[in-house]
Amino acid sequence: MELILWRHAEAEEVAPGADDLRRALTTHGEKQAARVALWLDRQLVDSARILCSPALRCEQTVMALGRKYKVREELAPGGSPDALLAAARWPDSRQPVLIVGHQPLLGETAAHLLGVDGRGLTIRKGGVWWFRSREREGGQEAVLMAALSPGQA
Repeated sequence: MELILWRHAEAEEVAPGADDLRRALTTHGEKQAARVALWLDRQLVDSARILCSPALRCEQTVMALGRKYKVREELAPGGSPDALLAAARWPDSRQPVLIVGHQPLLGETAAHLLGVDGRGLTIRKGGVWWFRSREREGGQEAVLMAALSPGQA
């Protein structure tokens, strides 16, 4: 299985008392999303499942890809790596799964997959980390295939 974690692009700062889920991308964020979406579109097979946080900034990020996606509440801020991996059906899904979400959830999930302490692991805004599962010595392991920032796309 392949699991792709895509952090939303740069978003507006949250105003005091405003709904964090309604934060929109900045102009720079829109450019980041478009750049990474172009790269992803060349890499992803047509059958890839795409799951997205309900936050506006995540939906705006994934819309740059121009593919169908499903909003999943467990990908909202405050979610857990276990819930994210269950939504992705890691490591058993037959098709690649692209997750569009937030820090610290994506960094914690990446750390979990790599078997490291996740407190300091950060995926940059607009960044993509691409994992592949493989069987080794009778167990499953995750291999980091690519880590890309918007400037590298």
